[in-house]
Amino acid sequence: MEHVTVVLSTPLEGFANEFCDVLRLFFAVDGFSLDGAQVGEPLTHTFAQEGRRVTCAFSFRGRRECREAELPAPDAARPLAQKRAVKRLCKITLYELLKALTGVKPPWGSLTGIRPTRLVYEGLDAGLSLEQAVACVQETFDVDPDKAELLGRIVHQQQALPYPAGNEADVYVSVPFCRTRCAYCSFPGEALGKGKLVGPYLDALEWEMERGAELMAAAGLKVRALYVGGGTPTSLNEADFERLMRQVMRLFPAAREHTVEAGRPDTITRAKLETLRALGVERISVNPQTMNDFTLRLIGRDHTAAQTVEAFNLARSLGFADINMDVIAGLPGESVADFQATMDAVRALGPDSLTVHTLAIKRSSRLNLERAPLPEPAVAADMVRLGENTAQRLGLTPYYLYRQKYMAGQQQNVGYARPGAACLYNVDIMEENASVVALGAGAISKRVFEDRERRIERAPNVSNVSVYIDRVGEMARRKIQLFA
Repeated sequence: MEHVTVVLSTPLEGFANEFCDVLRLFFAVDGFSLDGAQVGEPLTHTFAQEGRRVTCAFSFRGRRECREAELPAPDAARPLAQKRAVKRLCKITLYELLKALTGVKPPWGSLTGIRPTRLVYEGLDAGLSLEQAVACVQETFDVDPDKAELLGRIVHQQQALPYPAGNEADVYVSVPFCRTRCAYCSFPGEALGKGKLVGPYLDALEWEMERGAELMAAAGLKVRALYVGGGTPTSLNEADFERLMRQVMRLFPAAREHTVEAGRPDTITRAKLETLRALGVERISVNPQTMNDFTLRLIGRDHTAAQTVEAFNLARSLGFADINMDVIAGLPGESVADFQATMDAVRALGPDSLTVHTLAIKRSSRLNLERAPLPEPAVAADMVRLGENTAQRLGLTPYYLYRQKYMAGQQQNVGYARPGAACLYNVDIMEENASVVALGAGAISKRVFEDRERRIERAPNVSNVSVYIDRVGEMARRKIQLFA
């Protein structure tokens, strides 16, 4: 991908980041600025509005693209509708210019957002059928037919799931410790080390969980889906893990589903799995990311593929009938044949759900600091297709999807599940249709308001474990204010 440094001249500075995201569909953007202090190629944007009629144009490298549109009528119930329409027009205009200039056709067209399924739901809300809504997304945003078809299948699956009631909220509990930090990881978390922070952290977390349970009772909220993640919750020793899980299940009973990220197979023991079974946890994740030992060492996971098989089989033998596995397409040094080997191993185990991630190199990850390259787009696409084929052979259907910036081949992350094994929490988080009471370091609580815009407000917890311990009272107050 060609590298560029761009200086943008625009009357709509509030959309500059979105314009840069469109540039990244076609170029590796080494520099991007608005003020002209940076030396780079000029990208010029003009915008005019007369009544509800707007005109947008971009010029770059001697080429110009101009488009017009009519904004929706002002609506007090949807105050952001006109702003969204302007942003959409501008992004599509820039996309068409760069597509014509480079000859490149991204698989997701002009879409740069995390949740493309939202656009299908937007069409459904406007009275379109599912087929019409999918066709509208495909045409409007220049999405490849197979990606559009995937969106339709996912929305169809989601429509069969129970929708969150107004008095329901999800609960997320963060255990921000891992045995080692993976090279691609950008999540808040710390290496476990000698575990000196575990005791103080659990004290603070249990206190915050009690306040969270009180908050939900005061607000009349019932638990819909409970998710214990991290980090790696099973990185705790057996006694600490049992202590945490007993408190979690005591304070937040009667959830529709319970998920615990067992995650790293080298942290899974019989005692921890027996604790989960005794407490009624049905769904766990055993996440290999890859079944190739050389890649595991390269990315900083100090377990083997054999340990993944052992952990999975142990969980099955103890009666777990809902096991998820995560894999990553495009890990450093892996070929399509390597990814096929991972898929063959996963298929032999037969998980009840499978999440196929595409590598995204985040700024805070070690891979970014080491300037590790992403795989070529064609290689990433082949791997993603292998993941989909494996899911189909296992009888799994796609049920949620999200995208990330800096993702290999501009692909996507997709969760597949057998009938009855779709994770409600995953759908709720991706579609943002349920409030979340989130507890622990790095957790972000979210309130979804029952208005036409489905307005969302958030209350984040600090990520640093030591700071969280010192300020846990403040974290609880933030949630109380959010749900007051």
